[in-house]
Amino acid sequence: MKHIAALQNLVTAASLDGGPSAAELDAIELEMPLIRAEVELLDAQIMTLDRPATELDERRIRRARRRVLAARRALANTTAGEAA
Repeated sequence: MKHIAALQNLVTAASLDGGPSAAELDAIELEMPLIRAEVELLDAQIMTLDRPATELDERRIRRARRRVLAARRALANTTAGEAA
């Protein structure tokens, strides 16, 4: 009977040992305003799933969309400024 064994070390064992690096945490910190704006937009959209949207709901969604666009613009300008 032949024994079947792995001939190579596990590939993922070393990568699971540590947490995110400082550079990854900095990138997350930089993107946090956009993440918060997207969550706010998603919350506004979820509230209107099970009922018709009222005028207040529509305004809330419009404002949330504008915040997402503003956060994306700010992030793009920040990263473009760093690349230059």
